[in-house]
Amino acid sequence: MASRSFHRVKLVHNPKYKRSGPKSYVYLLNRYAFKPTLEGPYFMGGRMHQQGKHGENKLIGGKATMQPILQKKLASGDVGNVTAEDQQNDSEYLCPVTIGTPGQTFNLDFDTGSADLWIFSTSLPHSTISSAGNSHTIYDPKKSSTYHATPHASWKISYGDGSSASGTVGTDNVTIGGLTIKKQTIELASHLSTEFASGVGDGLLGLAFSNINTVTPGPAATPVDNLIAQADIAKDEELFTAYLGSWRDANDPDKGESFYTFGYIDQAVLQAAGVTEPYYTPVDSSQGFWSFASASASVNGTTVPRSGNTAIADTGTTLALVDDATCKAIYDAIPGSKYDSQQQGYVFPASVTADELPVVTFAVGDQQFAVQKEDLGFADAGSGMVYGGVQSRGSMGFDILGDTFLKGIYAIFDVGNTRFGAVQRVEPTQNTQPPPA
Repeated sequence: MASRSFHRVKLVHNPKYKRSGPKSYVYLLNRYAFKPTLEGPYFMGGRMHQQGKHGENKLIGGKATMQPILQKKLASGDVGNVTAEDQQNDSEYLCPVTIGTPGQTFNLDFDTGSADLWIFSTSLPHSTISSAGNSHTIYDPKKSSTYHATPHASWKISYGDGSSASGTVGTDNVTIGGLTIKKQTIELASHLSTEFASGVGDGLLGLAFSNINTVTPGPAATPVDNLIAQADIAKDEELFTAYLGSWRDANDPDKGESFYTFGYIDQAVLQAAGVTEPYYTPVDSSQGFWSFASASASVNGTTVPRSGNTAIADTGTTLALVDDATCKAIYDAIPGSKYDSQQQGYVFPASVTADELPVVTFAVGDQQFAVQKEDLGFADAGSGMVYGGVQSRGSMGFDILGDTFLKGIYAIFDVGNTRFGAVQRVEPTQNTQPPPA
């Protein structure tokens, strides 16, 4: 059963987060392992992996396979490895979650593009815990009376640059937004590579579907799965919502607030948008993502047809990644924009005003929803230029609609009905001042 007292789960801004267009793009190259189709220093190469009868790197009786690995071109012309310094390993916003009895509060990255709930734990090496200092909450299973270890279970997340996180598995009580989920599977980190350990957050809470959860043997039921399984959750409560704000909106009525809700749709948001119901479209969850049809886009009212195209809503992604033709159409409509091969992304002058920026929309099912003009500029790119919030998806066959898009809507992730809902938000002003360097 769930203890119920639903309320907004406010996101905590990470004061140490520093925006970087190239680092955010490299993070996505690493996470989704796609091949760039536009020129730049980062590319997907290959690495020989030897597997023998007696284990890795044991040549006798084994076989060699070529594994994809993210690499970069160095100034010298040589090829180098992608390091933690090359990519964005931190989150701009974190959400408080209580785990255990008595409860310990962890600031986690809420991510609709993954399905693991992992946290820093006392199983980590002493060196990792020491370097974390007081900046992380470390979960100690011995201090929770409701924790139970799951024998012979493990988990591992690994990316194309070789970075990884892994550990053991157990269950405990998890409280999110006034709802306590009992016996929720949690993943205790016993190893974190630098890329995973360097962020401010205490771990990650995946809000995608369980078929991409990494627990073995598994997959394990996610908090979303168990939200449905709670006996006292009504059909219309089997959902969560995301309202992502921005530093740009500090003077707007919502003050740039960011929050999630679990179990209900915030009616105040709908009223502010002038609607009574969200627009819904079916979700294809077969690949674990919140995937839906997005067969067109538009730039200043001109339709960009994209027959058969799909998109995923991913709160763990800061940018929006779309096909190259749509990218070109967007930046062709922005005065002074260009593709910067050194930064592997489109940039445009910081002096461009809101009136000069195009109206850009993407289809959610059969309805178009607009990106806020202020979110078309993501980060300072130097020399009076801004790194764009919409970039190339490379070889991927679907769009990733991250925070650049999601900040323009109120997003409803309807688990019980397997559908995605959207409400177009109305911002009274468009603050297009250059992003902080």
